[in-house]
Amino acid sequence: MTGKHQNTITIQKQHNRMEQKVGFTLLGLNTEQFATFEDNFSEKKKSNLTTGLEFKISKEKKQIGVYVTFTFEQTKKAFLKIQVSCHFGVAPESWDKFCSGSTIVFPKGFISHITMLTVGSARGVLHAKTDGTIFNKFLLPVIDVTAMINEDAVFPLT
Repeated sequence: MTGKHQNTITIQKQHNRMEQKVGFTLLGLNTEQFATFEDNFSEKKKSNLTTGLEFKISKEKKQIGVYVTFTFEQTKKAFLKIQVSCHFGVAPESWDKFCSGSTIVFPKGFISHITMLTVGSARGVLHAKTDGTIFNKFLLPVIDVTAMINEDAVFPLT
């Protein structure tokens, strides 16, 4: 990871007071989807927001991708949709610690952290994409990522 800034977070597991440091780097940020549907929007109707979350790994590159999707709807019809992904390189020593047989287990604290970074990035992308439009008033609310992620993330390595 020469030339790139590597971050380290410390994850504390309260039940056995174990501390685990995770080295990682943000490698990329992508706008996977962005669409507005003005015909589905009315100033007079109530809006709803649905949220999607997905993870993908590359065992060869020791990377994990976080994909967040936000859809603003009225009467079950989307009027604004965005999907943003952030891609993180995991330090080899951290990756190897997480491997267990034919699976890799990322701690809940680490998954929550990189998800929070991705949600914040999506918030900025949404603002930039809607700047100067009627949709700019739709902001992503503060999201309790820890409520979305209630356990470690387990992925097969085979």
